[in-house]
Amino acid sequence: MASDPKIYGFEEVSKHAATKDCWLIISGKVYNVTPFMDEHPGGDEVLLAATGKDGTNDFEDVGHSNSAREMMAKYCIGEIDSSTVPTKRTFVAPQQAPRNPDKSSEAIIKILQFLVPLLILGLAFAVRHFTKAE
Repeated sequence: MASDPKIYGFEEVSKHAATKDCWLIISGKVYNVTPFMDEHPGGDEVLLAATGKDGTNDFEDVGHSNSAREMMAKYCIGEIDSSTVPTKRTFVAPQQAPRNPDKSSEAIIKILQFLVPLLILGLAFAVRHFTKAE
């Protein structure tokens, strides 16, 4: 790599996300790993899965050897402009509408106002039916 490394924007790097044209971002550097796709011990799918994002965590999670880290130098084509990399998305639970206890209480009261008279009426018919003298 030259003394003045080329600076790439995230959008430009993310365009290179195919087997025949694959660039990765690892630890702030941009790597053109296209020539390495067939040789990668984990297969090209692993490299392709790291495109379109900062692949540093993916790379570190695997626990690459020192020789693998040394090999990276020949694929380095520049550095990433960190201000162009989107922030990592974290899971945000969907917001539920706040419950209005007054509204739910009103609904329960309306249901009870309808059901209680029906239950009383049904009970009255049952009592009359079973107490009727034949």
